[in-house]
Amino acid sequence: MQLGVIGLGRMGQIVVERVVAAGHDVVAFDLSERAVETATEAGADPAASIEDLVETLGDEKRIWLMVPAGEAVDATLADLDEFLDGDDVVVDGGNSHFERSVERAKACPAAYLDCGTSGGPAGAELGFSLMIGGPQWAYDELTPVFDAVATGPDGHDRMGESGSGHYVKMVHNGVEYALMQAYGEGFELLADGRYDLDLEAVSRTWNNGAVIRSWLLELCEEAFAEEGSGLGDVADHVAGGSTGTWTVQEALEQEVPVPLIYQALAERFDSRNEGRFSRRLANRLRYGFGRHEVVRD
Repeated sequence: MQLGVIGLGRMGQIVVERVVAAGHDVVAFDLSERAVETATEAGADPAASIEDLVETLGDEKRIWLMVPAGEAVDATLADLDEFLDGDDVVVDGGNSHFERSVERAKACPAAYLDCGTSGGPAGAELGFSLMIGGPQWAYDELTPVFDAVATGPDGHDRMGESGSGHYVKMVHNGVEYALMQAYGEGFELLADGRYDLDLEAVSRTWNNGAVIRSWLLELCEEAFAEEGSGLGDVADHVAGGSTGTWTVQEALEQEVPVPLIYQALAERFDSRNEGRFSRRLANRLRYGFGRHEVVRD
């Protein structure tokens, strides 16, 4: 299969590398010439522009967008619009709001797949978890690519109609907020409690057979190993918050109580005001799974 990839940041480069490694052809474009060079070194064919990319792809175009959510998606779709028809497929792999994905699916001349993507830079080695919404035929058509980008056939599925992929990813992120908050509060009690504990040892022990073992807990172990049980100079400042806000807004609209997710979101916002250990750990965990910059005091 031949795939066009537009947007060659960290996640876009991983898409390129995994698709090429699976034996497919990739045509890559980014506004950054250096990013295009990196994709070319990984085995992709470079494109000088979006028009160049679509001309290289031929009649049935399969295009993966990995550009920042918001205006960048709309601008890219506007540039693609005149080159697409109903036989083509566009995948939006960013963190777009599900309602915007529904609107884009209606407006796009091609079949539009909203693809929630989880896994962060670790996906380069392991593959991503992909939550996909949109037409069944388009999902089936792109299955070989999804197999390559995800952890394998079990790492992706069609969630339902347009918008459902980004909807599931939105809720996924809300759950992620709550899990990080729970680990943070538990370790804060251990750090400030009655025993002098090695938190790396605690997390390592929990990771081996305990009910609460998880990848996030592995990242806790990594954080304590690299920063120490006191987390060194890691600041009490947790960035992000858009997808968690969307989750809480949707819960209010649907009248579904999500007190843990709401509290985790509130703690994240409050982290911009004063310091807490639990939020310092959340700050460091975001580096572990997404290589987001660690804010330090």
